[in-house]
Amino acid sequence: MTQSESYGPLEIVIENISHCYGEGENRVETSRNINVTLNAGELATFLGPSGCGKTTLLKIIAGLIPAGGGQILIGGQSIAGPGPDRALVFQNFALLPWANVLTNVAFGLELRGVPKEERHRKASEAITLVKLEGFEKAYPHELSGGMQQRVGLARAFAANPQILLMDEPFASVDELTRRTFQEDLERLLLVEKKTVVFVTHSIDEAVFLSDRIVVFSERPATIRDLIDVNLPRPRPALRTDPEYLSISTRLWNLLMVREGPADEDQNN
Repeated sequence: MTQSESYGPLEIVIENISHCYGEGENRVETSRNINVTLNAGELATFLGPSGCGKTTLLKIIAGLIPAGGGQILIGGQSIAGPGPDRALVFQNFALLPWANVLTNVAFGLELRGVPKEERHRKASEAITLVKLEGFEKAYPHELSGGMQQRVGLARAFAANPQILLMDEPFASVDELTRRTFQEDLERLLLVEKKTVVFVTHSIDEAVFLSDRIVVFSERPATIRDLIDVNLPRPRPALRTDPEYLSISTRLWNLLMVREGPADEDQNN
């Protein structure tokens, strides 16, 4: 997996996206008329209260669920379902428990019909990229949670998508591991150019990783603000920078504004 093999990052245009679950008295509106363009090659973070539909919108971009209204344009084309231009990294790792690391990382390529020798080569390169070399034959139950998440990242990078969709991928690891992952992801993205959409509840994580932060209101979600993070990369030493702290404070103030019921649900 080298830069020469990449097709380049793609722009994502979100046009008038609305979504709801259920019908009648059970109808729940999660988002309403979302409009935003995510630039090719940027890392854009979705930040907002629990239950405001961040993950739902990510799944709509992935093509896993249809929007109730509006459309998603990727590279100028309206999407109708999942595609090889997008890869989704889950919070819960989603590894195959009966398969070793190499097989797990190569799994997406196998589904595409990539020949065994080629998919193992690409998987091995991705394993090295996330610093898991030497664990190719290990099984998920033999790995720590942090290592399992590295396998999930490697699987996404092995597929070499133009767009990486990340649903709170570091939420289930300890704080020290989370900081390490954030720095590793930044390092990877400086080498492997992707458009990244990242969902998080963490203000610190959003400021550290993002080129731009999309701040959502409570459900039904609308866009409350778009914040550019014009801080130099790499960023490990910037957490005490005045601009870093200023953006963090601005986000806290935005998220403290209450517009309606604050109940949480599984739609995140």
